[in-house]
Amino acid sequence: MTDLVVSLALVVAIVLFCEAARRAVVRFNPRDYYGIYLLEGVSTFQLCACTHELKLVGEAGRVEPYVGLTLTYVITVIHVSTFRGASCNPNGALEKLYRGNVTAKGAAAFVACQFLAAVFAQFSAASAWTLGLSDLHVRHGKFGFKCFDPISGTLMEAAAVELACAFAIQAVVLHLHKLDEKFRVHAIAAAITSLVYAGGSISGAVFNPALAFSIQFPCSGHTYQEYCFVYWLGPVLGVASCILLFEKIIPFLSGKSIVGLDVPVVQKKKIQ
Repeated sequence: MTDLVVSLALVVAIVLFCEAARRAVVRFNPRDYYGIYLLEGVSTFQLCACTHELKLVGEAGRVEPYVGLTLTYVITVIHVSTFRGASCNPNGALEKLYRGNVTAKGAAAFVACQFLAAVFAQFSAASAWTLGLSDLHVRHGKFGFKCFDPISGTLMEAAAVELACAFAIQAVVLHLHKLDEKFRVHAIAAAITSLVYAGGSISGAVFNPALAFSIQFPCSGHTYQEYCFVYWLGPVLGVASCILLFEKIIPFLSGKSIVGLDVPVVQKKKIQ
């Protein structure tokens, strides 16, 4: 129980630090073009750093499954509520590029910020564990802070899980505007928690290339190329197939155009 309390305190500290950083960015750069990239980087760091700690709790902290799922739900609500519109996912940047909300240069900048933050979170987590704040951290340090194979099935099964999870969460996002605003955060949290429960034992159910780069790629068990196949190609294909299905195939088969459907209005101003 003490290990869990220390880990939760560390997660809270990460969130508070990142929220302070976001408020500083908004306050001192209210109209700065580069502020959106700083917010993206800070929020991605929060996502990855918190996930590092919660992943350690789930794998080595000997907590009950329902505790892990509850933590997943709660931290997702916190993330979505504090991210200030940041996607923290390269797929989000690619979708913005597809919809014409950002230029190729802008999308590349978003992705670069996300991966830089993911790497920084990886090293920050190791630095925090070095302090030995709990027995869990001390035990983890005895193994050199190494993680082990996160894939329990075959590569094709793991990639299929990541694809399906990315497809499912994208479908939720595409239809989120139909819900009352006060329920949207909880709908996303419930969807992510359900996906983690369903696919977590096979691939970890990450469905985020930047997050996977931070928490899964350092693990032993598979090559870099194999992790790319599972955690990069899988989610990208999942998001692309979801958009293709709901915005192209279904409207075509039903004889309707997405222009007439109840979908969010696409912003016309591009981010350079």
